[in-house]
Amino acid sequence: MRPIAEHTREAFAKAEEFVRTFYERKGDPALRHKVGKPRPVILDSGCGTGESTIHIARRFPNIPVIGIDKSGVRLDKAGNPSQTAGENVPENTFWIRAELLDFWRLALDRVKSGEWTIPYHAVYYPNPWPKQSEATRRFHMHPIFPTLLALSEVTELRTNWEIYAREFAEAAKIVYEENARKVEGNDNRGDNGGRFHETHDGTAAVLTAQPRIVCESFDPTAPETAFERKYKDAGQKLWRVVVGKLSW
Repeated sequence: MRPIAEHTREAFAKAEEFVRTFYERKGDPALRHKVGKPRPVILDSGCGTGESTIHIARRFPNIPVIGIDKSGVRLDKAGNPSQTAGENVPENTFWIRAELLDFWRLALDRVKSGEWTIPYHAVYYPNPWPKQSEATRRFHMHPIFPTLLALSEVTELRTNWEIYAREFAEAAKIVYEENARKVEGNDNRGDNGGRFHETHDGTAAVLTAQPRIVCESFDPTAPETAFERKYKDAGQKLWRVVVGKLSW
């Protein structure tokens, strides 16, 4: 409920403008925004130096990919030659400095209004806040967590800490179960083909049907972040949680 920071509102407006111009300049009419149809947008939250944003943009060349981080120092390194392997930065790549929690709230407003749809949301290697006294700072123990889950069709978390991954997966199950209880008997549906229900307190709740939630270790053949490369080279086991179903 805290006021959204003005600098994040300004950053979000720039991201919206990038999305709009990306679709307007596409030569293929099938990729242009149609009236009444949401624009697909992909988020890379906590993108750091932006290496993961480039990988994701290459994976989804016809969808704008927005990399978000609160550190200007890290974002200043985005798109450097070591990340691009001598290739150009994909045209669908965009980086912005903003507070994640505020950016997510603004993005959810666009999803609920039918302006955006987010097929994939990457949350790679967030700060684990490992101390017990810091636990409530973890995304899955923070009030923002339902918003995070409601944003996208597929959310993928990556981490090198098994506890964090298992907590995230269990918290996701709890959110869906709680939302199912809140919307039970409530047939009022919002936008996005019934993807959202309005609960008694006015907040958006995801549908009662729980998506596929997978928590697993994985061994990336091509690391997509500096963290992933460091942990893999150090022989550490990497973990990921996928909420929804990956199609690749």
